[in-house]
Amino acid sequence: MDQSERRFEHYGWPFFEPRHALLAREAEAWARANLSQAHDHDADAVCKTLVRQLGAAGFLRHCAPGGEDFDVRSIALLREIFAWHAGLADFAFVMQGLGSGSIALAGSETLKKRYLPRVARGEALAAFALSEAEAGSDVAALATTARREGNVYILDGAKTWISNGGIADFYVVFARTEEGKGTRGLSAFVVDADTPGLDASQRVDIIAPHPMATITFAACRVPAENLLGLPGEGFKLAMRNLDVFRTTVAAAALGFARRALDEALARAKSRKMFGQTLADFQMTQATLADMATGIEAGALLTYRSAWVRDVKKQRVTREAAMAKMHATETAQAVIDSAVQLLGGLGVTVGHPVERLYREVRSLRIYEGATEVQKLIIARELLKT
Repeated sequence: MDQSERRFEHYGWPFFEPRHALLAREAEAWARANLSQAHDHDADAVCKTLVRQLGAAGFLRHCAPGGEDFDVRSIALLREIFAWHAGLADFAFVMQGLGSGSIALAGSETLKKRYLPRVARGEALAAFALSEAEAGSDVAALATTARREGNVYILDGAKTWISNGGIADFYVVFARTEEGKGTRGLSAFVVDADTPGLDASQRVDIIAPHPMATITFAACRVPAENLLGLPGEGFKLAMRNLDVFRTTVAAAALGFARRALDEALARAKSRKMFGQTLADFQMTQATLADMATGIEAGALLTYRSAWVRDVKKQRVTREAAMAKMHATETAQAVIDSAVQLLGGLGVTVGHPVERLYREVRSLRIYEGATEVQKLIIARELLKT
């Protein structure tokens, strides 16, 4: 069995159905044909192109299913495959789901019909606007406000570290409407990018190129019909959305880690040192064993979480937190080991392992940092 086939072994696990293995093969073939050039530093242009291509190929319907429920296993396996090939492809794919997921979960039929089909076709780019400069992990500190006046809400404030910021066609924005204190006073709205008073021109540059911006709202008037769910239920909606997509962050980490392992294996077998190959050294073998074992453990946690939500129809707050924490921390360690095994080649700009080293770092932070996942896991354990 070669390395490419080994990457598909786990789709035979009981967590999956035959349709998932077929989807994985379809995605792999598409990725090999389309993603070799998806590493350009013009992240805006690349992401716009990728969204159109992913929509045309039919993959975006998995993260923007319209009136149907999400199949987290499908989203996760697609993220794993796209991440193996190109980090921006994974990013472009999942942001269509994270950005529109709140509409699918709580939007009116009018809002669903207005936005979700365009998202699925790759005709509209979505964004999820929750984080603020002083409200990242601490959502209760969110300060952006939405004041009702007649049939509109007036938004004032700022969001930052918003993925797809500056290129999105609409934003799902969480703001304080004062139905209660802390997280009980938050509501969610769909805000079109061309709404007067919305400014997404302040871009944010991060370690691996991604479209990202600070979004400001100055007397931004949003129709009351763009409210998602009931006033004061925005925090619950954000957590429901994250319960779907947090598991898939772990899957993206698996894709990155598997690519790093593949690159390390190939280099270890071919690199000649002291009359033998790098792979002949026991220290190398021990490192490869640790890398592979960590990846497989992460895969079991990831797809257990997806299976519990898809099949058992249960909340996966604990399972998703475990999967994200373990898979992202493991991916960071695996990629660091790959860089070390490749030596100077591993830090050469443009090499797959060098890209992975930059791309993986943010996964340990976004959608809840590792430290937050530990608190979530402990809180869930202490409930029993």
